[in-house]
Amino acid sequence: MLGSMNRCSRLLAIAFLMPFFLEPLSALEKPWLDTSKPVAERVTLLLAQMTLAEKTGQMVQAERGALQPGDVRTYGIGSVLSGGGSLPASNTPAGWIELVNRLQTESLNTRLGVPILYGIDAVHGHNNVYGATIFPHNLGLGAARDPELMEQIGRVTALEVAATGLNWTFAPCVAVVQDIRWGRTYESYGESRELQTLLTARLVQGLQGAQGTVDWLSGAHIVATAKHFLGDGGVLYETGEGSTTIDRGNVEIPLEQLKALHGQGYVEAIRAGVQTIMASFSSYQGVHMHANKALLTDWLKAPVASGGLGFGGFVIGDWDAMGLTSEVKGDYAAKVLNSFNAGVDMAMEQSNWRKVIEILLASVKNGSIGQARIDDAVRRILTVKFNAGLFEHPMATNQYSDQLGSAVNRAVAARAVKESLVLLKNDKKLLPLKPGAKVFVAGPMADNVGRQCGGWTLSWQGGFDRKVGKKVTRLTPGTTLLEGLQAQAKAGDGEIITDVARLAQASVAVIAVGETPYAEMQGDIQLGGKMTLDSPGRMSAGNREAIAQALDAGVPVVVVLVSGRPLVVTDELSKWGALVVAWLPGSEGAAIAEVLYGQEDFRGKLPVTWPRSVEDLPAAGSKTALFPYGFGLSLR
Repeated sequence: MLGSMNRCSRLLAIAFLMPFFLEPLSALEKPWLDTSKPVAERVTLLLAQMTLAEKTGQMVQAERGALQPGDVRTYGIGSVLSGGGSLPASNTPAGWIELVNRLQTESLNTRLGVPILYGIDAVHGHNNVYGATIFPHNLGLGAARDPELMEQIGRVTALEVAATGLNWTFAPCVAVVQDIRWGRTYESYGESRELQTLLTARLVQGLQGAQGTVDWLSGAHIVATAKHFLGDGGVLYETGEGSTTIDRGNVEIPLEQLKALHGQGYVEAIRAGVQTIMASFSSYQGVHMHANKALLTDWLKAPVASGGLGFGGFVIGDWDAMGLTSEVKGDYAAKVLNSFNAGVDMAMEQSNWRKVIEILLASVKNGSIGQARIDDAVRRILTVKFNAGLFEHPMATNQYSDQLGSAVNRAVAARAVKESLVLLKNDKKLLPLKPGAKVFVAGPMADNVGRQCGGWTLSWQGGFDRKVGKKVTRLTPGTTLLEGLQAQAKAGDGEIITDVARLAQASVAVIAVGETPYAEMQGDIQLGGKMTLDSPGRMSAGNREAIAQALDAGVPVVVVLVSGRPLVVTDELSKWGALVVAWLPGSEGAAIAEVLYGQEDFRGKLPVTWPRSVEDLPAAGSKTALFPYGFGLSLR
C-alpha cells in the first residue's frame, strides 16, 4: 500500500499507523472504563487520549467483504457493516457470532481498545439471516396502525439481531412516500405524517428499549437508525439518478413543507432516543443531502432552543453516497470532505474507507476541515458506543441464539400479517370462506415464501423458493397462504383444490397474484410502465392467467394481492368477487388464511391512496382515486 503513494501520502500513512502498532493500554490507564462516571465525562476522557489517526479511524465504516485480516486493528476503524446478502460462510447465529468476535477482538487489541459497531439492514426482522422471523414490510405495518404491535416487532427484531451478536440496525425507514412508482414504497409506512407520528417512536423503543430506564440499550436491545434524512419519500418522478426514474431523485417542495411532512418521523425518533440517523441519497432543491449543511447541521443537530431538532447521536452516510454529490466541485476527496463538513459523522464509503481516512488526515493537516469538526463527529460516535454498553460488553455471546425464529417471535409476525390485511371489495359476502367449502387455490404468490417476503430478504433484491421435481426449497423457513388455507380447510372439513382439472368442483377460488421481489433502484417503475398485473418487469408471470382460469370456469374469485405497493386493477376489479391486499407479509403467510376464513376480522386501512390509473400518479391525497387513503372494509 505505502509503495503506491507519493512521499507526502506515505508520511501521512506512517503517522496514521504508528499508534496502532503500540501495545494496548492497561485497564488502569483507561479511566473512561469507569462506569460510575457519566457518559459525557467518559467520552471526554477517551477523546483526550486519541491521536488524529485514531479519531479519523472512528469516522469510517467498512463493508465486511472489503476488509483484510487485521484491518480493524491496523486502522482502528469505527464500524463494520454487512450489506444485503453479505453473509458469513455459515449463515447461522454461530457463524455470525464468530465473524463479529473476530473483528471485535481486533478492535480491542488497538492501543485504546475502542470497540466497533456492527451494522446491518434488519428492516423487516433480521432479514439477512436464514431462519429469522420475517415481518411484513413497513407499508403493511402502516396499514395495521398498531403502536403496541410496532414495539413488539422492534423487540423481536432486536432480540434476533442480538442472537447473532450484532449490535446495530439501519432501521426504521421513516420515509413518507408520495409517489408509489418509487421502488422503496414498501419501506415507508405510508403517505401521511400521521403514520410516522403514530408508529416511529414505538418501533425505536422496541429496538433500543425505553430511554431513561435500565432497559435502554441493554440486554437484547440494539442501536437503531432513522432513515433516510430528509425527504426521500418525496422525490419527483423522472429526477432519479443513474438508471432509476425516481430513486435518489430530487425534492422541490417549500422548506417548511419538507420539514412538516417528511421531518415528523425524525422528531418522533429523536424523542425516543434514536442513536443514529442516516443521510439520504436524495437531493433537496438540487443539493444532495450528504452535502446539505443547512439540514444536517443547522437543523437536525441544532439545539431545540434555536429551532433545531437537538439530535445528539451521529449521522451515518449511506452506501458510497459521498462520491455521488455531483453538485460539489472537485474530485472524490473534495466530495468526501464536503460531506463531513456538512454534518455526516461516519462515512459508509464501504470499499473506499482507506481512501476516506487518507483524505481526512490530509485535510486536517491543510486546514480543509477543522479539528473541532473531527472532535464533534468522534464525540458523537463514542457517545453512542458508551450508551450501547460496548465498552462493558464488547464481545458477542450465544445468550440469545435459541431465540432466532422462535415460535413466540413468529406469533408476533403472524399477528402483524393479520392486522395488515386490507379488504377492498367483498361482493355478496364472498368472504369469509365457509369452513366446509371446496376452495380452488392458484396464482404465483400462493405458495412461495421468497415471493411473499419481497426485497431485503437473504439478499438485497430478495429471492424465490426453488422447486426441483417435487422437492421445494424455501428461501427461508416460513409458511405460505396455500399452507394456511390447507390447515383451515382440514380443521373445518373443507377441501383445498390445486388441480386445475378439478377447478369446476370448487365453490370459490382464491388466487394470489402480485409483484416479484425487488429493492431500491431496481424496483422503480420505468417510464411508460403501467403497473398492471401483466406489466413486464416487476410483475409475477401468470398473474392474469391464474385469475382468468377461474373466471372462465365460472367460479367466484377472491384475489389476494401480494405486492409492495398498490397496482392498477381498475379494469379487472368488476369481475372479482373480493379483493384482499396482503402487501409483503413476510415469513408467516399462513396467517392470511385465518382472516379469509373469518377467524379474525379485517383491520387494515390503506396507508396510501389507490390510483385509478398510472396517469393519475402521484395520487397521494387524490379525491378521484379508486380507493382513498384510510379505506378498508370489515366482515362485520
